[in-house]
Amino acid sequence: MKLPYVVLFAVAVSACAKSPDSIAPVSMAGAYDNISCKKAQTLLNQEQTNLNALSAAQKSAVTGDAVGVFLIGVPMSSLSGNDKEGSIATSKGKILALEARLQSCG
Repeated sequence: MKLPYVVLFAVAVSACAKSPDSIAPVSMAGAYDNISCKKAQTLLNQEQTNLNALSAAQKSAVTGDAVGVFLIGVPMSSLSGNDKEGSIATSKGKILALEARLQSCG
């Protein structure tokens, strides 16, 4: 009789939003190799600002999911589209690629 509840809980917890720090970057190696150093620095600054905003939103989604699972057993933030995992992974990949481009500038 307890098995359906265990399965439901496992599904709910696995659907929870990940912490921004635990999200791996998407590989974008070489994506910015053909831009100027000045443009790379500008894009890096913009992307770092973007990542900070996405991370704040993701932290809010993590908290919302934890509260939702605790109160009603459902990760509400993830189910309502507030999970920013894909955007954070892309942003982290862009930052790594831009930093690699800037290393070749010096």
